[in-house]
Amino acid sequence: MENVAGTEKTPVKNELSEPQPAIHVEWLADAQDANSDEHKLGFWTALRVYRKSVLWSVAVSTAIFMDGYDTMMMGNLYGQPAFRERYGFLVKKDNYQIPAPWQIGLNNGSSCGQLIGLLLSGYACDRFGFRKTMALGLSGSIPLIFILFFAPNLPVLEVGQILFGIPLGLFQTLPVVYAAEIAPGSLKPYLTTYVNSCWAIGHLIGAGIFRGCLPMTSQWAYRIPFAIQWIWPTILLPVLWFAPESPWWLVRRGRLEDAKVVLRGLTAKGEVALDVDKSVALMAVTVDYERTVNSQTSYSACFKGVDLRRTVVVITIYCIQTLSGNPLRSSSTYFMEQAGFPSTQAANLTVINYALALIGGFAAWVLLPLFGRRPIYVWSLGAMFILLVLIGGLGIPQAHSTNTSYSWAIGALLIISSFLYNATMGPLTNTLCAEIPSALLRSKSVVLARWVYTVTSIIAGVFSPYQLNPSAWNWGAKTGFFWAGACLMSFIFAFFCVPETKDRSSAEMDILFDRKLSARHFHKTTIDLTEAVIEKTDGEK
Repeated sequence: MENVAGTEKTPVKNELSEPQPAIHVEWLADAQDANSDEHKLGFWTALRVYRKSVLWSVAVSTAIFMDGYDTMMMGNLYGQPAFRERYGFLVKKDNYQIPAPWQIGLNNGSSCGQLIGLLLSGYACDRFGFRKTMALGLSGSIPLIFILFFAPNLPVLEVGQILFGIPLGLFQTLPVVYAAEIAPGSLKPYLTTYVNSCWAIGHLIGAGIFRGCLPMTSQWAYRIPFAIQWIWPTILLPVLWFAPESPWWLVRRGRLEDAKVVLRGLTAKGEVALDVDKSVALMAVTVDYERTVNSQTSYSACFKGVDLRRTVVVITIYCIQTLSGNPLRSSSTYFMEQAGFPSTQAANLTVINYALALIGGFAAWVLLPLFGRRPIYVWSLGAMFILLVLIGGLGIPQAHSTNTSYSWAIGALLIISSFLYNATMGPLTNTLCAEIPSALLRSKSVVLARWVYTVTSIIAGVFSPYQLNPSAWNWGAKTGFFWAGACLMSFIFAFFCVPETKDRSSAEMDILFDRKLSARHFHKTTIDLTEAVIEKTDGEK
């Protein structure tokens, strides 16, 4: 693929401010071959050839342990008697509670900081790449953990939560995009869904630590969970030093030779299943095609032309995580306590809940080759709606009865809901959101989606404590009805708007969206890459 690597015909520009909007037709033959080869590349062959890509993606995704741990930490600290006694107020004899307004502030503190970090992440990632942006976020988190660890009161704890959220926002979306860009199509869904498993692993680690600290009555019952957060950046920062940059990012920067060097380093030596020159040609043609549609790379570009539809779909898919009942699942310990369980038993069920959630993540790998992304996603939302209705229905008699069987049934349904979420729509959120945006705007689209999702989480975090807190609205398990309604709206949107992305390259997704096809027709539309690109080139002329 001489034309891609050379600089005689096409001078390579290294700045994003100087895009190359023209499609280089002479690259099309190589790009078409690479596109065909990617479709033919089976899972086991891809795993053998790209095993280094898999290892690096898994290593970078480990950073999400930290985000998953932080997501569940504060909600479950409310179920920690020592924490409530230290920071809460006496409600009745031997019963301390964190007031609902402070629960709202603490729940949303980290999310508010993440809003800042996410916007910075989109700019930093496009300018400096994945490795440097990840390292910046992890480095910034280390000193801020001291504020949480030594917080003497609720106001300081709130400040610590806000500041700590900024570095979390810097790196929390990058592993998904990195996984999508460092591996071929046959491995992409497994690596992107694994990112969701990392959240589940972070949840499980946190649940185990909270369960172990539950009998403790000293300050270490809540200080140890804060201190655990120092582990992740200490491990990951040295690893990131050796991690390869995304070849797609290098192509977007015009560094085609560097992209080829990275691809050669990521593939097993002696393998002939990959033609590096043709792979870079496909990336270059894809990026150039996208620049003919929309040459801008700013956040505002995500809302222009055909990219508007892609951005809206990605944002809504991310927000559906909240609308499908995540606020119940993220506060499972506190929720189960309000459903009638003692603190110890609630913590035990929470550990089981997160363990099954992790197993659900691996179950998603079994479903991926059997079904498309769209049917798994859409029909799991329907099943989630039914489970939430059942949880809310059981909350009615449970509120007026001392029979513990209602509490057990509610806890079981909550665990089943968590397993279903992590086996289907949860991990597929990452896969769909990595595959639907254009390669040129992928990082910023995912950042925007996560940003709006964080806003919805903040909004949910405002009224969720009131829903569950016995000193406020005291809905208990009847909260399930509220989220069932939101889940139903999500199901309707997914049915009409979420496209099938299975077995589609980035170039093919560009063409399908450019043709303004219905989401329900993506899976049965045949694409000829060369014909489509030439048609676009002629149209531009």
